[in-house]
Amino acid sequence: MMKKITTVVATFFLLLAVLGLRHSLQAGELYFPPEEGEWERVEPADVSWDKAKLQRALDYAGAQRSTGVVILHRGKIMAEQYWELTGAKSAKFNRRLIGRDKAGRGIEDVASAQKSVASVLVGVAQQKGLLKIDDSVTQYLGEGWSRATPEQERAIKIRHLITMTSGLTVRGEFAAEPGAKWLYNTRAYAKSMDVVAAAAKMDRHELTKKWLTQPIGMADSKWTSRGVLGERAGNGFGFATSARDLARFGLLALAGGKWDEQVVLADRDYLKASTTTSQRLNPYYGYLWWVSRDANAAGRAPRPTTAPADMFAAKGALNRRCFVVPSLDLVVTRLGDQPDAGRTFDRQFWKLLMEAAPEKK
Repeated sequence: MMKKITTVVATFFLLLAVLGLRHSLQAGELYFPPEEGEWERVEPADVSWDKAKLQRALDYAGAQRSTGVVILHRGKIMAEQYWELTGAKSAKFNRRLIGRDKAGRGIEDVASAQKSVASVLVGVAQQKGLLKIDDSVTQYLGEGWSRATPEQERAIKIRHLITMTSGLTVRGEFAAEPGAKWLYNTRAYAKSMDVVAAAAKMDRHELTKKWLTQPIGMADSKWTSRGVLGERAGNGFGFATSARDLARFGLLALAGGKWDEQVVLADRDYLKASTTTSQRLNPYYGYLWWVSRDANAAGRAPRPTTAPADMFAAKGALNRRCFVVPSLDLVVTRLGDQPDAGRTFDRQFWKLLMEAAPEKK
């Protein structure tokens, strides 16, 4: 009898070891590109994607004023294409085209897609013990950082800034108690980077390079000044990056905050909270990431979309995008000018992508 129990126990632990190894192998399937040298590619057919249908999605993106699209499958480039805009270019696009990388590909201010970059930096600051997201913003910025009273300011936590629930108006005035109202508020969000810089005792350029862009090889990415117009709008800095660098950022999120063997954001609970619903007021918003479903509420239907329900995204004006889809091991970035299709671009683009995706078994 004892021998049988011993055998069962041994078999149980052997099974655990095998499952652990399998998990390790699956986690190791992601490819992380080097900072220098070629980025490995994968043929769509080799991972069960339809190459011709995938090209239709790229053709659609190109016809919709895109300048660059990168599609990664498990970190390898499955598709990539660039376009030069012809005809009249919008003034907004001209202001946001910052430069070119060594290969001549555009480096663009990705507008509010920067918010997801800030989300990661807030998480890194917290894991370093420099701040807690439930700290008062006033603790780091002092009184007078908004147009609310000192007492009203002290009630606003970092959490409220990164969930868009500060209770402030877009002019920085008091409108509601923190956590009681959801409002997409760039002026309030921008204070989150000021908090991180104050907590770290480094400016945003230094800490972003040290904590994020240098470790994962985002060599063409940096914060840039937007001048007086940006300051008047409440956010004086843009985040300039390329379609490839933005794909690196998406790959970091897909990998759960790790870059190969290096841990960039170790707090998986924070990352999960960032990329799922963060509050009840808007189920499609995390910590400065847009999410496709309310993953924290059982039984809630996904937001109507043609994209997978587990997708989360960094989104900016002119349809600058970084989409991450864990269920497909996919990262998709799009840069360029405002699509002629307007708000329907994402829906149609993802409809075409899903037509090219492997069939569900």
